[in-house]
Amino acid sequence: MLLKNHLVEVFKQASLENNFLLKENVVLKWVHRFGIDSLNDLLIHSSQQKENQREEENQEHISLFDEVHEENQEHISLIDEVHEENQEQIKLELSKTFENIEEMKWESNGLETASTNEISSKNQNSNKINQFAENQKLPLPYIKNLRKWINNDKKAS
Repeated sequence: MLLKNHLVEVFKQASLENNFLLKENVVLKWVHRFGIDSLNDLLIHSSQQKENQREEENQEHISLFDEVHEENQEHISLIDEVHEENQEQIKLELSKTFENIEEMKWESNGLETASTNEISSKNQNSNKINQFAENQKLPLPYIKNLRKWINNDKKAS
């Protein structure tokens, strides 16, 4: 490595670290070795290297942004897929709920008809019982003979 390249690298490193003593030392060596007229070469080389370094950093940042953007796009697509799946599940649940409501309506209609049938059958049964009770009267003894009837019944059993 040539002395000029070495001094340029050291000057650049000192600039990055904000080391003013090292920068001053490099400038003194440059002027002593190459003359004051060539001092612009040191400053131009270091500024060009700084610009190159900034461009490299910018490219790195751009590539990182691109990677993050791609990852975000992947996350967005995954979220969209999950959203679609959730929508499908919601539709299924709604259809099941609707089916359950329809079944409950049919069952309630069935229960209403069954309850009306039961009520009418109970009414018919009560009418039959009333008719049976009216038609068939049990023979009851007179109150005077009731004690004899009960006593006879006890002895027989």
